[in-house]
Amino acid sequence: MADVHSVSVKIGDIDLVFETGKIAKQANGAVYAHYAGSAVIATVCCGDAPSEPIDYVPVSVEYNEKYYAAGKIPGGFLKRESRPKDKEILVSRLIDRPMRPLFDKAFGREIQIVPTVVSSDMSHTPDIVAINAASCAVTISDIPFYGPIAAVRVAKIGDEFVINPTFQQIPNAALDIVVAGTHDGITMVEGGAKEVSEDDMLGAIAAAQPVISRICEAQDELRRICGKEKLPLMEIEEKDLSWMEPIKEYAYPLEKEASFVKGKMNRYAALEKAHSEIKAKFADLIAEDEKRMGEVDKMFEDMEYNILRSSILNDGVRTDGRKVTEIRPITCEVGLLPCTHGSALFTRGETQSLAVTTLGTVQDEQLFDTIDGEKTYSNFMLHYNFPPYSVGEVGRLTTGRREIGHGHLAQRALEAVIPKKDSFPYTIRVVSEIMESNGSSSMASVCGGCLSLMDAGVPIKKPVAGIAMGLITEGADYSRYVILSDILGEEDHLGDMDFKVAGTKDGITAFQMDIKIAGVTPEIMRKALNQAKEGRMHILSIMLDTLPAPRAEISELAPKILSLKVPEDKIGAVIGTGGKTIKSIAAQSGAEINIDDDGTVMIYGRNNASAQEARKLVLSIIEEPEVGRIYNGTVKRIVDFGAFIEILPGKEGLCHISKLARTRVKNVSDVLSVGQQVDVKLIEIDRIGRLNLSYIDAQPDAGKDEKKEKNS
Repeated sequence: MADVHSVSVKIGDIDLVFETGKIAKQANGAVYAHYAGSAVIATVCCGDAPSEPIDYVPVSVEYNEKYYAAGKIPGGFLKRESRPKDKEILVSRLIDRPMRPLFDKAFGREIQIVPTVVSSDMSHTPDIVAINAASCAVTISDIPFYGPIAAVRVAKIGDEFVINPTFQQIPNAALDIVVAGTHDGITMVEGGAKEVSEDDMLGAIAAAQPVISRICEAQDELRRICGKEKLPLMEIEEKDLSWMEPIKEYAYPLEKEASFVKGKMNRYAALEKAHSEIKAKFADLIAEDEKRMGEVDKMFEDMEYNILRSSILNDGVRTDGRKVTEIRPITCEVGLLPCTHGSALFTRGETQSLAVTTLGTVQDEQLFDTIDGEKTYSNFMLHYNFPPYSVGEVGRLTTGRREIGHGHLAQRALEAVIPKKDSFPYTIRVVSEIMESNGSSSMASVCGGCLSLMDAGVPIKKPVAGIAMGLITEGADYSRYVILSDILGEEDHLGDMDFKVAGTKDGITAFQMDIKIAGVTPEIMRKALNQAKEGRMHILSIMLDTLPAPRAEISELAPKILSLKVPEDKIGAVIGTGGKTIKSIAAQSGAEINIDDDGTVMIYGRNNASAQEARKLVLSIIEEPEVGRIYNGTVKRIVDFGAFIEILPGKEGLCHISKLARTRVKNVSDVLSVGQQVDVKLIEIDRIGRLNLSYIDAQPDAGKDEKKEKNS
């Protein structure tokens, strides 16, 4: 096919191939990318005409995976792909974040990028192929784009950094991150780790950069071969804003004073008051043109942006009065909620997370049915909720892409310290309800979630804390810069970098970085990571003052899970004919009992008492009768010469009539009745295994009577 063009770039021993001109030719740009057996078709389309000028880029990314890609049919009642899975949303965010800043707002048209996974070898991760394919599709299209960008996954396995590890290699990695960037430098990093050092994180990022550059070069080569001519940007007419000079002169001191009012809501109110006063004073001037009101609002935004950045760079003073390395006041409280298994309230400044831990059984595990491999189950999950009241607004209670992304980051931060399932066989769910928000709510979720796990008695390996960092730069070469610890919402918006670091005292467990400028140096990254570590240690010390270690026991309200081993020749006895015995134990105790072929018995009790009762019943079945021991038995049958009493499940003995009392007993029924529970002593197991019991020898005064008889 004459119009088909392709380029390739070798990554390790495998070629990443970009091909265009065969598939989806009606899209503005389309690329078929394949890497070993994983393949993605990425398309991009835009609206027919520009809309009114807007202050954001209307781009959407819809990454989707087809089950047929891995030779699978979707599970469930509907045998077709439906709403996006969490994984698809998370990958969509990975694609969106490094690409969005490289579109021009002046393009003014809606843009939709759709990367579709059409083949998966269940070995090479398709998300990395999708990020590169999406960038390539836009690069060769007629949509203006200041890219390309490229991405790789980096894992540290042993002492080596492995680029694009396979699914089989990732579980053995101490570090697993996705790194994206342009020719000029890194723009996004996201991933998790098993307590790695700051040097390891920097080493992984450095290992990614040359590969990212080569992938960008391949995309540029395809653009040179067959790229479309770019569509024009909207013409931004030069405006005469000289009329605004008196407004600026009057507004500046009012804006500056209001920008440093303490407290987020107080600051917003002060700014609103200042803006209203300014607009009222210059109402006649503004009313001369209907567009002037919007231009004044834009002036307020620019003025606040410049005032706050200048204050940080020149004076080291932030909008809430803190120094650049200072962390907001922190308070921690645990055990707030009386009926939950574990709870914590973590407050840092005006950001607050109410975190709740719930413990469940194996039946509560989360099923993952994806194209990555066989069905898998997870026994740890963290869900993040951001209700509108947390920022003093009215809105719908929904779970959007932001909630899924923040929850995933917090889950990744805590996953590294969750105990192994074989040592703590519970399903664990943490929910972070954001009660207030003024920056860094995902990191508050990490801190609150950690405390709630400890309050629930989950034996985590080490406590984890998280902190959000920011960056303010000046000059083309960034010769002047300031790194901010524990950023506010305004600082996130006006800063040049937002990165979040979570970890223990010994290393990083989760990392997310978005850089809004090109060419951030390794020196800046190193300093930022070291400053983040100092902040993390400070936060951990406050958390540990509140709760130094996980509680010794899980909540009495939590389900109790016990395990024990029975001899394989006793498995049948525990189960009973047709499952009669094990069903009886479940009915008596209120617990659920599972038994494996190797004799492992798992008991899931509604509470501790229920589980302990089930354990006692199981042990009584496998227990061998012991001569001289007193048992609490149940009278099963009465005959003329005695009573048959069950002392252990399925094990009955005879208590002869002569062993019912010291005096002569005429009728057994004068002493015992069917169904009665009595203490009896096993006095003999005869040659053929029959159990002989004594009622009188099990009574509290039996020893005294024996002594009296002996003395007489």
